[in-house]
Amino acid sequence: MGKPRRLGIFGGTFNPVHLGHLRTAEEIREELELDRVWFVPAASPPHKRGDDLAPARHRMAMVRLAVADNPAFEASALEVRRRGRSYSVDTLRQLRRRFGSSTELFFVLGLDAFLEIETWKEYEKLFTLCHLVVTTRPPRTQPELRSELFPVAVRGEFCYEPGQKGFVHREGKRVLFRSVTALDISASRVRQLLRAGKSVRYLVPDTVAAYIARHRLYEPRVPRP
Repeated sequence: MGKPRRLGIFGGTFNPVHLGHLRTAEEIREELELDRVWFVPAASPPHKRGDDLAPARHRMAMVRLAVADNPAFEASALEVRRRGRSYSVDTLRQLRRRFGSSTELFFVLGLDAFLEIETWKEYEKLFTLCHLVVTTRPPRTQPELRSELFPVAVRGEFCYEPGQKGFVHREGKRVLFRSVTALDISASRVRQLLRAGKSVRYLVPDTVAAYIARHRLYEPRVPRP
């Protein structure tokens, strides 16, 4: 489709990708008039640990299946191919080099993640590389838009923009807060159901459910003797 003018970046573990992810991306794409939305599975997420994390190749394959029927969506293996921890700032720098300043980047993340952004690698740089789109999902509601949402170290760099439902950084990039349809679906709940041997139909795309079954991902745990 050529070089996008407005590109959405949706990062995450996608463990597994589910309909809540897809609906969020579609609503943000439509509201912000994005040309494309890239789903970028993290190969080695710095904030996630444990044996519940499916191998990156499987999570990447599930995302490809999930977005295959939407021409505006694309699965990107940027972080899967890159060695080491999957840091968002490295991905955004890579995309900025690739597309240059003529492409606006919109990095999509949930409110819970945004409220912990101070723990991210070089988080201050994120606000200069792209626009951030902060989404809410149940049980959270959209917060009151106050500077206290930001880490103390960067609060003075933002001004509130009532008409944009967000804030603008002194270098011009925005942090936008958006509510999305209240689909109370989470990857952890999907895994919990699968561990219990229960159906996840209508929570994940059928192609993803078939892939999980075929590769025996998230199988019920066998109790130790």
